[in-house]
Amino acid sequence: MLFVHPLYAEANVTDNVGQLHFVDGQGQWQEPALVLGSEFDIRVSGLIADTRLVRSFRNTSDQWREGVFVFPLPEKASVYGLTMKVGERTIEGKVQPKEMARRTYEKAKQAGQHAANVEQQRPNLFTARVANIPPGETVSVELNYQQPVGYQAGVFELSLPTTLTPRYMPGTPIRASTDQWQGGWALPTTEVADADAISPFTVKPADVAGDSHRASIELLIDAGLPLEEVSSPSHQLTTSQASQDGQTVTVRPAEGSILMDRDFVVRWRPRAGREPSAAVFHQSWQGEDYLLAMLVPGQIGKRVLPRELVFVIDTSGSMAGESIRQARSALQAGLQTLTPRDRFNVIRFNSQTHALFMQPEVATGNNLARARQYVARLRADGGTEMAPALSLALQDREGREEESPRVRQVIFITDGAVGDEAGLFRQIRQQLGDQRLFTVGIGSAPNRHFMREAARWGRGTYTAIHSASDMSGPLQALFSAMEAPVLTDIQVQWPGQEAGVESFPRRAGDLFQGEPLIHVARGVSAMGELRVSGRLPDGEDWRKTLDLQQAAPGTGLYRHWAREKIDSLQDEARVSGQEPDKAAITKLAVAHGLMSAYTSFVAVDTTPVRDAGTPLAPDNLPTLLPAGSEAGMLRYPQTATAAPVLIALGLVGLMFAVAIVLLQRRALP
Repeated sequence: MLFVHPLYAEANVTDNVGQLHFVDGQGQWQEPALVLGSEFDIRVSGLIADTRLVRSFRNTSDQWREGVFVFPLPEKASVYGLTMKVGERTIEGKVQPKEMARRTYEKAKQAGQHAANVEQQRPNLFTARVANIPPGETVSVELNYQQPVGYQAGVFELSLPTTLTPRYMPGTPIRASTDQWQGGWALPTTEVADADAISPFTVKPADVAGDSHRASIELLIDAGLPLEEVSSPSHQLTTSQASQDGQTVTVRPAEGSILMDRDFVVRWRPRAGREPSAAVFHQSWQGEDYLLAMLVPGQIGKRVLPRELVFVIDTSGSMAGESIRQARSALQAGLQTLTPRDRFNVIRFNSQTHALFMQPEVATGNNLARARQYVARLRADGGTEMAPALSLALQDREGREEESPRVRQVIFITDGAVGDEAGLFRQIRQQLGDQRLFTVGIGSAPNRHFMREAARWGRGTYTAIHSASDMSGPLQALFSAMEAPVLTDIQVQWPGQEAGVESFPRRAGDLFQGEPLIHVARGVSAMGELRVSGRLPDGEDWRKTLDLQQAAPGTGLYRHWAREKIDSLQDEARVSGQEPDKAAITKLAVAHGLMSAYTSFVAVDTTPVRDAGTPLAPDNLPTLLPAGSEAGMLRYPQTATAAPVLIALGLVGLMFAVAIVLLQRRALP
């Protein structure tokens, strides 16, 4: 039995995810039948970017197909539109409660009608389903979404994810594998109930058609102020002036269509002296006024306190390759910022957690040398058991004797490739205390939702490292900001705040150097003043006002407000330990035409095109292996095997054999 077992289990010999590729009914290897194309048309106006994303599914087989594609979007994306195109026909999608949208889609699929359904799995992870794609034909699904533009230290940034790093799924599987092909490489677990829905297969570019998984991108930036530079840490760009005043620029990848194996990141910097210190935008929608305000405190003197820094580095298998090299370099850069007044420790984690010191030690030359050698030897393998590392880093310091007050900061360096985000956010909130948690995103396709939200719950900031050449600038800004917050105890007062004005975020966190305060409000006309106050590092009060009559026209502000309110309702549920108010979130999302955790888009063509007797074959489209990752992160489809049963039988047989040998020894003189 032990001899025969490898013949049955050969599909499970690499990283427990198999060697099999896409196969046909006879078990012969083949590429996916569907060829995936993507077009991104992005328009930036002020602080909001609006995107039209067209996904095309071309059926190259002689069978009717259903396409299923799990894909990332920006972590703050507000999806507000879906359109399905079949030949000359255009079908507009509608927002429905998620369960209703699923039933609508399944009914149309079984009836042989063209149908499309897009639903949210995570705030930055979505699933598109397209039913009844005819042989040799193409069906396109157009998504419309908007996202806020990032701004930090005088630089605007927009990130466009195109693939994702396979996530680690902690917990015990809650159901055994079936004999059927699965839509994802992972099974649901006790800690990640939807693991099968967020684990698309991950393959090499050579495993799909040569013209598949490529994207064309056009970005129009209307900055509202003259620009000094437009750049990208991820791709070579071609730019052209779209206006005489230099305020509008068109941006495209220099290579034309790009391979969907990394985030597409664009940055633009205003001309020196023209960096915004304040901005306000106004929009009226359905009789309501919406205002979006940005305020940058600027350079404010600070009193630097001695610190206790804990560096946490992810050394799991998903970090293998370029990611672990970037992570080591980032940590070494952090060690260089320490002074003899500081204490520090280094924690690494994968399937196990290990700390360099039993407790934080003074940053002496000898201790720093030990740390540098320790970091240089780190290698990436194993699982991503993040919770024990967080517990160790955020452990209670009560009872420790301190010679002087210290600012305790945790720097978490990871790609965020985990599936149990909600549990980790809850852990951060419960254990944080008076500490600060800063996250550093590593790799070409990090889980930005986890990184940003972990930093927000940790009252710190998030920094992304896209490549080795992109490291010095972002890290220098991060470590400079960490020396002390610019403002704490921030209060935001809109005109008429007592009269039921709803503004978000409800509680402003600390502001760090170069970081803007961004607030959105409903029910405030463009009149009066916005008042903001806070406390400086030296304890003095700080106040500033912003004239709302200077508001510029804005677009999509009502969607941004609705997204912030939905996030606020979910935050309140997390803090109280209760389930989110599903009815309130659903009502809010439907009223504003938004996708959410409880609402989805569905589009159905009323005319049947496939006979009920004609079979429909599903095609679960893969994502591409993120650039810089090693082959161990590949996740190929695999069938269920009899491996667990055969292993058990083999072990039982081995136990009997050992027992017989022992009995024979006792029987012999």
